Amino acid sequence: MNVSTDVIAIAIKESLAQYFNDLDGEPPSALYEMVLGRMEKPLLIEVLERVGGNQTQAAEMLGINRNTLRKKLQTYDLL
Repeated sequence: MNVSTDVIAIAIKESLAQYFNDLDGEPPSALYEMVLGRMEKPLLIEVLERVGGNQTQAAEMLGINRNTLRKKLQTYDLL
């Protein structure tokens, strides 16, 4: 794990700790989907900005198939 990965992991851990604290003992629901949705959209936006909107380059940078990227972009209304 490199330094930037540690920073991301720490940010996620701190955000989750705050989320659980804010729940005040109430059980979370659909936590996995919620976390993925909160991090995936900004990730897609940032990567697309860095490659000037080139979906092929974005897909390569993300390590996913271009069709998968397009499906994710549609999910988040980014197309």
